[in-house]
Amino acid sequence: MWWFQQGLSFLPSVLVIWTFATFIFSYITAITLHHVDPALPYISDTGTIPPERCLFGVMLNIAAVLGIATIYVRYKQVHALNPEENLIIKLNKAGLVLGILSCLGLCLVANFQDLLRDFKGSKKKSTLFIVHVCGAVLAFSMGSFYMFVQTILSYQMQPKIHSKQVFWVRLLLVIWCGVSALSMMTCSSILYSSDFGPDIVQKLHWNPEDKGYVLHMVTTAAEWSMSFSFFGFFLTYIRDFQKITLRVEANLHGLTLYDTIPCPVTSERTPLLSRDFQ
Repeated sequence: MWWFQQGLSFLPSVLVIWTFATFIFSYITAITLHHVDPALPYISDTGTIPPERCLFGVMLNIAAVLGIATIYVRYKQVHALNPEENLIIKLNKAGLVLGILSCLGLCLVANFQDLLRDFKGSKKKSTLFIVHVCGAVLAFSMGSFYMFVQTILSYQMQPKIHSKQVFWVRLLLVIWCGVSALSMMTCSSILYSSDFGPDIVQKLHWNPEDKGYVLHMVTTAAEWSMSFSFFGFFLTYIRDFQKITLRVEANLHGLTLYDTIPCPVTSERTPLLSRDFQ
């Protein structure tokens, strides 16, 4: 049996691979069509102009669904392993909420990537861009807090349930994410609060001679770095998910679908997926 056939380990793997492919495909398309600069554009800028905008939006929506599925499975696993630990129960519920909010932010990023043309025909980001920014802030901030909560859970469950190595790896990934987030927030705040031009928010192409170019590059590099810290964190779920299988139980309350009188019927337990992974 291959490693991805054990339990639900394929779920975090597919999430990371699919999301990474979303960024790479839209990036390749955008630079091929000269819509963005090859040197570290914002991730969302690679999905601003059609046709890459369509690809970016559809694939990122699917990534959000995969993210919710992964977060929910993790929630159920921790709940099953620690049914009576009050602190772990509260942290686990908080992690579920934070993870879902982060995936909601991904949906906003995917679906509010509109573009308008001004009277001269030049391409500019539309006023819906503010919704897109809110979605990005929601995705990154809630995702960071989700990683932090899960790291605390890993600490609380080691060494009885989690190994110390898993905790330290996740802690390093959280520190990586925190440093990237701090760098991105600091440089972007300076960039957009300083007088570097009225169209600084709407620029898709940057030259080394432009004012604020260094701050822009640091911000985009930090954004990509933060995304990769998320990828690394979800990859640490693979080993945990190898030890879990979800099932769905159908409880029938009648012999027919139109029968209103309850009668005892044998319940049916089937795997959540078409194949039972053990």
